[in-house]
Amino acid sequence: MKKYILSFTVLSLFYSKSEACAWSDPDYEYFNLFTQSIIKDKSYLPFLHSYSERFYTNFKPLQIPDENIYSWKKFFNNQLSYAETDYLVNKMNINDLNALKKGNPANQLLIKLGAGFYQKYHEGIDYLIEAKYLEPYMKINYVESADSFYYRENETDKNATNLDYNKTISALTSLYNAAKNPEIKQRYGYQLVRFNHYTRNYDAAVQAFKTYVEPIRSKGAPYIMALDQLAGAQRGLGMNSDANWNFFQVFKDSKSRKESAFVSMKLSDTASFNNILKRAGTNDDKNMAYFLLGYEDFNNPIPIMEKMFEIDPDSEILKVMAVRSINELERSYLPIYYYNNNDENSTVQASKSTQNSDQVKTEAEPKKELSFWQKIVLFFKKLFGIKDKSPEEIKTNQSDDELLDNPNRIPVFTKNNYWYDDKTKDFLDDLEKFTDKTKEKSKDEYWQIADAYLKFLKKDYKASTEILEDIKTTNPEYLEQIKRMKVLNDIVSQPKIDAEYEDHLMKDYAEYFVDKPEVKKDSTETSDYDYYGEVPSTKDFLKDVLANRYFLQGEDGKSFLMNNKLSDLQYNPNSSLVKSVEDFYRKSDKTQFEKQIIAKNINDVGNIDAFFAVIYGDRAMRQADFEKAKSYYAKAQAFSGIPRSEWNYDAKKTTPLQYSGTAYNGFNNISDLVFGHNVWESYQSAPEESMEKEDYSQFPFIKPNMNKLELTNALVQLKQIGNGKDEKSATANQLIGNLLYNTSILGYYRQLFVMDIDNTNGGKYDFWSTDKKNPYQYYYKNFLDRTYIEPNNFDLAISYYKKALDLSTNKEQKARVLFQMASAEQGKYYQYEAKNPSKIDYSDPKWSEKTDAYQKQLDQIKNQKYRTYFAMLKTQYADTETAKDLMGSCSYFSYFMK
Repeated sequence: MKKYILSFTVLSLFYSKSEACAWSDPDYEYFNLFTQSIIKDKSYLPFLHSYSERFYTNFKPLQIPDENIYSWKKFFNNQLSYAETDYLVNKMNINDLNALKKGNPANQLLIKLGAGFYQKYHEGIDYLIEAKYLEPYMKINYVESADSFYYRENETDKNATNLDYNKTISALTSLYNAAKNPEIKQRYGYQLVRFNHYTRNYDAAVQAFKTYVEPIRSKGAPYIMALDQLAGAQRGLGMNSDANWNFFQVFKDSKSRKESAFVSMKLSDTASFNNILKRAGTNDDKNMAYFLLGYEDFNNPIPIMEKMFEIDPDSEILKVMAVRSINELERSYLPIYYYNNNDENSTVQASKSTQNSDQVKTEAEPKKELSFWQKIVLFFKKLFGIKDKSPEEIKTNQSDDELLDNPNRIPVFTKNNYWYDDKTKDFLDDLEKFTDKTKEKSKDEYWQIADAYLKFLKKDYKASTEILEDIKTTNPEYLEQIKRMKVLNDIVSQPKIDAEYEDHLMKDYAEYFVDKPEVKKDSTETSDYDYYGEVPSTKDFLKDVLANRYFLQGEDGKSFLMNNKLSDLQYNPNSSLVKSVEDFYRKSDKTQFEKQIIAKNINDVGNIDAFFAVIYGDRAMRQADFEKAKSYYAKAQAFSGIPRSEWNYDAKKTTPLQYSGTAYNGFNNISDLVFGHNVWESYQSAPEESMEKEDYSQFPFIKPNMNKLELTNALVQLKQIGNGKDEKSATANQLIGNLLYNTSILGYYRQLFVMDIDNTNGGKYDFWSTDKKNPYQYYYKNFLDRTYIEPNNFDLAISYYKKALDLSTNKEQKARVLFQMASAEQGKYYQYEAKNPSKIDYSDPKWSEKTDAYQKQLDQIKNQKYRTYFAMLKTQYADTETAKDLMGSCSYFSYFMK
């Protein structure tokens, strides 16, 4: 078994019950709007809904009452608080208690209790001294076997077999007989049962329970603890049915041991809960058994809940089942992200020429190298036959319901987002009927709150609010949930967010939007690193609602800034969004909400005006509008660099990237090689290795090193010269074509006009299969999780090359220009290919055959429609030195020429 541990551990990273992203945590994938932990009996907290852990853990341990501590607290006549009692029983050093017994206590708590404390409670203190002596040994000795799943090295920890068995039994028996207080007597009995259990003297443990525990007619904390040990001993004897029944009694009667008792029941009997139900004689036993059955098989808990309702509509565990059901629905209806999976909004990985390879010399277009983890995922998908959904399946499974597109609606998790289907809707209807029935029978306001929340999920905000208004309760947790739900109903039902409503938000609901000041932790305080950050909250949900409202209202800038920083625009700077963000930035009459909640995300990008000017100038350059670009760049001379960050090892924190004086920073330090041509396709090589200059001698205004304003000055002059009819005009047009190609997705300088700092691979270099100006459908929350930038127009470069070809009389120059035109035409083919992806299902038995046929079809289209200039080069200029040289350095041109 051992050799499989790593494989299944790795697999568990990728597949959770949610079937969601391989790297995600399902407990962080929805909004926690309905607080599960408002159940009154906190002993059931571990059994709330969780996918990340076996048991729900999002609560403080002290929330679950420990009956043993309460029992001791009562023994000491409530002279100690719960925390003090817990400290005395579980944490205080044995030496402190011995010092108390000798009359010279040093521990401050014991001093505070006074001189007569030991005399008054000497039996209890003596017991605690004995218990603390035994405690380090109270473990069962682990016996390794050939079939053990886990490997354990030799353990040196103490266990019960390290104690002298006869002496320990004799001492505990003597102490039992000497004790006068029945509770203390029973506690010694518990120790006798436990010690025999942990030394694997199972028969003696069973007998000790009968002899020393049962005769004390009390079923308080010591009895429950002893019963737990008895059940363990019975399991050791193979008395699984009896063991399970006793573990069940511990589960039912204990507050603090429910989780461990549940695990023990599972280990004891594979048919555990059904067998328990058969033995259940009282309604209380039956109700608890039904709960365990429903908890274990949660596919449709309502039939079990109906049985529990018939027994006791006021049952606390019935509320636990209900809150788990509500949480399941909430996960389905309120995900943290809404993705548009429409085919036309998908990206296709950049093909041959966009790869960041050392050198490309093959006709075939190599696929993007998979990361290590992608390979692992692919391996397990093949191993277990897991198939991705085809575009057709995704489109078929889409719901017509869009996020908040109607004031009478709230988000619906569409089928392609893993869970939502007709059964989910039916489950919501059935749970609503059950809740409505139960709230009429039960005296607990919980059911009214639950009913109001289900109405909220069904988008009946008016009915939800009316229910909430009628609830009369003093429970602080209930009151907080009611308050939150009233806010939700108000905001989600609002059809339009205007200035007046924003004022209402700040006046009445500021706590849900204004960030609280960060509390500085003590230098000694440590906390575990949380990879996921905070669990999505009501505040996050409301922020999304508003972001969507603004999106639907056409206020894209406000929608964007609800979830993103201004500096994030550098990553996907599509024009309309940038303009809307700038309009909001320049808005002079911002409301208080806009100032405090939205504008706070206008973070440091250096000079903001220059930041916008560079984005606009870059877009104009991509459209070959050099005059407009020049006018923007003239306003961008204060640009301090694309706002990136880096890890500062000295400061041990992330700090703004400091550009060197010679580095390209988004505006400065552009080489004149940008007007040249590439001698091979290698993005990682130095510019001088990949690029070669043209003859710039006729154009002295092209400087060796330029900023973007100087670059546009040169382009404006080249454009003017290109309007002539001579060889100089031909070269001017060729240089403009070169620049447009070199700064396209295929060029060595592809970073220049997309707010990037180098040409390495990334989302900006993907060919998109959409012509949409804005691929975002709901809001901009997932802005940084997607990549989008307006596609290149290769016809612009081709048009300048065409002028150069028509004006030039130099055959070698014509050959070079034709090759550049052919390269740009190749870019047009890649765009076509991206918009026409294969839709062949990988599970198709003829997948390989069909894929080959589809590729042949693409190749035919490529040669018929996108090889125009290669064909001209082959038929008219094959004898030129340029063509011969290109055949030696470009494999796909060489292949074509053959």
